[in-house]
Amino acid sequence: MRALKTTIKILAIAVAVVIVLVGGYIGYVAKQYYRIEDNLALSCNNNQHAQVKTGQGYTISTFNIGFGAYNHDFSFFMDSGEFFDGRQVTGKWSTAKDKQTVLTNTNGAISEIAKLNADFMFFQEVDEDGDRSHHVNQLEAITSSFDGFANVYAENFHTAKLLYPFNDPHGKTNAGIVTLSNKQVSKAVRRSFPVDESFPNKFFDLDRCFSITYLPVQDSNKYLCLVNVHASAYDEGGVIRKQQMKMLNDVLSIERQAGNYIVVGGDFNHDIANSHGAFETQMKKPNWVFEMTDSNLAHGFSFATAKNAPTCRSTDIAYAKGVNYTVVVDGFIVSDNVESISVQNVDLDFKYSDHNPVVLKFKLK
Repeated sequence: MRALKTTIKILAIAVAVVIVLVGGYIGYVAKQYYRIEDNLALSCNNNQHAQVKTGQGYTISTFNIGFGAYNHDFSFFMDSGEFFDGRQVTGKWSTAKDKQTVLTNTNGAISEIAKLNADFMFFQEVDEDGDRSHHVNQLEAITSSFDGFANVYAENFHTAKLLYPFNDPHGKTNAGIVTLSNKQVSKAVRRSFPVDESFPNKFFDLDRCFSITYLPVQDSNKYLCLVNVHASAYDEGGVIRKQQMKMLNDVLSIERQAGNYIVVGGDFNHDIANSHGAFETQMKKPNWVFEMTDSNLAHGFSFATAKNAPTCRSTDIAYAKGVNYTVVVDGFIVSDNVESISVQNVDLDFKYSDHNPVVLKFKLK
């Protein structure tokens, strides 16, 4: 009887310790959580002198580099999917395999974008300091590689040290989106998107935002507004994404009414090119894939997209061409005073990321 009482006592103490530890950790995560303020002025580093002009052709690229983790072997723990035969799969990992993988993917992505000779560049999922990317400073790697460009950085992911998933804890991360310009920047601002504030989702999602970089147009009082977007992905029913698009549309309308020229680019996490069924796959369309067309945009705006190659692969399994579900979620939106000359998805076969870059040629009317 005494032995049983002792065992119960030990178990009770163990349970109490676990409760204290779990409660303490939840308190730590909650204390670390905050949202970055809206309408935050951003710094422009290494500003340039030449100004954009009407009637002249320019090139802009966008590339979600996936924090350097996504080689062909990588699958992501938050992504799940289903094959046509009913077999269900879920991704495995939260962090990159090792530092060398991050370096290879980061440098490879930079090299491919450099080949495009773009005037303006957007990047998403750029880690400044993160356990998931083995503390490779991708922001520094990008800005130092394009030292003839002004650069604007907007943070959109800042976490406490996350211990989930248990097989590969995500850890602590600071990351964001980057805009580069070889033309003069007047100012830049960070706008905070609506996000899922429910518990515990808010602790694991990004502090979603978009940035607006204002470039003065020569011999006018107008601006070219470069809007870098990374919208929500894991959003059941698309509720949050609808709120985000409403906010984006409201901002775009204001800028257009002011007479400005607007080019929006990035990862919209929607099928923006009616690309379902356009690419070979052995998998069903994932639940997170929602379609978006010009009808979802503010008056005077339209998508500039291509379907020559997909721009995003499912990460519920490692990549195999023709097996994963692939879709076009990356591209551009232009205002009606911007002429879209051509748009092309750069087919890297997802060598350095779970995304492929997109490049747009345009001019201001």
